[in-house]
Amino acid sequence: MDLQDARVLVAGASGALGGQLVDLLHERGARVVAAGRDADRTAAVAARVGTEPLLFDAVDTDSCRATVTAAADQLGGLDALVVCVGVAGFGPAVEADDAVVEELFAVDVLGPMALVRAASAAMGDRGTVVVLSAILADLPTARMAEYSAAKSALATWLEVLRREERRRLTVIDVRPPHLDTGLDGRALAGEPPRLPAPFPSAEVVTAVVEAMEADRREVVFEDGALVVR
Repeated sequence: MDLQDARVLVAGASGALGGQLVDLLHERGARVVAAGRDADRTAAVAARVGTEPLLFDAVDTDSCRATVTAAADQLGGLDALVVCVGVAGFGPAVEADDAVVEELFAVDVLGPMALVRAASAAMGDRGTVVVLSAILADLPTARMAEYSAAKSALATWLEVLRREERRRLTVIDVRPPHLDTGLDGRALAGEPPRLPAPFPSAEVVTAVVEAMEADRREVVFEDGALVVR
């Protein structure tokens, strides 16, 4: 897609990765609305790109849909949606708390789905959807069963969406490795297992924008490097 004057909503803009994506998309010429859960951080990101911030909670699917509507109203339409919301949870699978599992799936699966469905309706005949799942969709990991399952579910849903809407939507699934965003330190529950050294989030941001501009279908991590294909 041509990012010059493209109308883009970044959901999850108050996070480290989302904030960087807002900045780079704006730098490439897009008109970007920043939506996030933290009011102060979202407002700071929005101020950098000259749009009005939007607040939403990924647990609430009504909030997700309303945010897409508000972004489309602000921009006069919508050409692309970038979803980078997520929470982690750690610990043995048989010890997981039901409430924690429900919240994890709400944020990591149901919220992104609701955002994408609403954006699809707002985009009309053509649009781009970018959703960050994780390498866990390909490599489920011990003591991260629920987190792995959520990312696998999201990646599977995106693959089916791509097939169903292939004539209308460009669907890009981004499956990065463990990143330097500090997500593991903000888990809903448990302590993380031993993880590899964090990969630079700035490289993921660059790859995402490259994938959008080239109408690719995924960004994956192979042999220690990000691959856009």
